[in-house]
Amino acid sequence: MRGDQLSGAFGVRWHNGAMRSPDEPEDDRRLPTSSLARASRMLSLPLGAAGRQAVGLGRRLLGADADQVDAELRGAAAEQLFAVLGELKGGAMKFGQSLSMFEAFLPEEIAKPYRQHLAKLQDSAPPLPSSRVQAVLRSELGPAWRERFSRFDLRPAAAASIGQVHRAVLTDGRAVAVKIQYPGADQALRSDLRQIERLASVVAPLAGGVDVVTISRELAARISEEVDYTLEADNQARAAAAFANDPEFAVPRVHHATARVLISDWLEGRRLSSTADAAEAERNRVGLSYVRFLFAGPARAGLLHADPHPGNYLVLPDGRLGVVDFGLVARLPDGLPSAMGRLIRLAIDDDADAMTAGLADEGFIARDVDARDLLGYLEPFVEPARAEEFHFDREWMREQFLHVRGSSNRDGVAMKLTIPPVYALIHRVWLGGIAVLAQLDVTARFRGVLAEFLPGWHD
Repeated sequence: MRGDQLSGAFGVRWHNGAMRSPDEPEDDRRLPTSSLARASRMLSLPLGAAGRQAVGLGRRLLGADADQVDAELRGAAAEQLFAVLGELKGGAMKFGQSLSMFEAFLPEEIAKPYRQHLAKLQDSAPPLPSSRVQAVLRSELGPAWRERFSRFDLRPAAAASIGQVHRAVLTDGRAVAVKIQYPGADQALRSDLRQIERLASVVAPLAGGVDVVTISRELAARISEEVDYTLEADNQARAAAAFANDPEFAVPRVHHATARVLISDWLEGRRLSSTADAAEAERNRVGLSYVRFLFAGPARAGLLHADPHPGNYLVLPDGRLGVVDFGLVARLPDGLPSAMGRLIRLAIDDDADAMTAGLADEGFIARDVDARDLLGYLEPFVEPARAEEFHFDREWMREQFLHVRGSSNRDGVAMKLTIPPVYALIHRVWLGGIAVLAQLDVTARFRGVLAEFLPGWHD
């Protein structure tokens, strides 16, 4: 990942359906549409934008208030974006989930109409008919799949990008979540992400200016990992063992997995995103647990949960933070890189030369860069660690966007940096994590989390 991609990761250039016969046509059991139809559906985004602009121009010429017209156009664009991405699922939905996490970076006049619609993409989407659900279960678990359960709800409890979750009860009485992958999910992912990249110049304005190419390429690189539920089951089982009986975190135990079906303990709780409406003390408590889990995973399980969007987190009735969806992880058997804590401490201590030398040793420097300029560029990473307690909010995030965007020109600091492979997902999680904290308006002892979990902090 080059410097322009480094900046791009910040977000804005910082960047139940009727039963059917078991011998129904196979195409009817796949994702909603063919690749051609999916591409046509996404093409409706820029075409819709052009039509709205024409109508808006006409209204302005007739004397309508320009600000009111612009606000209505943004609202209509947000509604269309959610409808298309949610209906298609696959890579389109996955892309929308990434957008939802980074809306805190955008100016309020752009972010506001998108916030409500994109938030829905964090953990919901139009569900598949029950006939398709049963077809997958027969294929993966055998024709007697119902004998595993005393109860199975064919209505999904949640439907997301490449699969949906059903609530069930095993014959021994344990409540479980059955995650079922949409047939054809891998092909749909690849097709959608290719189309998004091709439509980057016209989709980006609808997405609030987010660098759609960087996001689509990153998602495409992870397809093979996310569509194999046996890999996810291995990751989740490791995390569940590491956090078993933990007073702060809950990871559901895995009971059975195939490539397209994953059965694990059911977690009952409310969405992490709902915490945004909670009292300050509750927001701060949950937010601190959220960021603590992100850093605790490598230290305790040798895994970094690399998809930090709020749809993967639940606040349980007993106050613990439940964590699901281990399809995307960074395997770090030795924990986070040993240099991380030391380098951040050097930055906090304002030792620009030593910090720059250390970053060069780790492979972050692609071209000669001024040490003081580099320290200034990295301030958004360092500032939350300077104080014992830090307030994450949207205003601060937008300031960081403007700060980093200013360093992303042709000769700017961002263009002189690169991200070593071992740090790629760490970087994504760090940015995504602080974006979620800003969405929740959290005040947390972030520095204390780093001191507890980062190797080299106390060196």
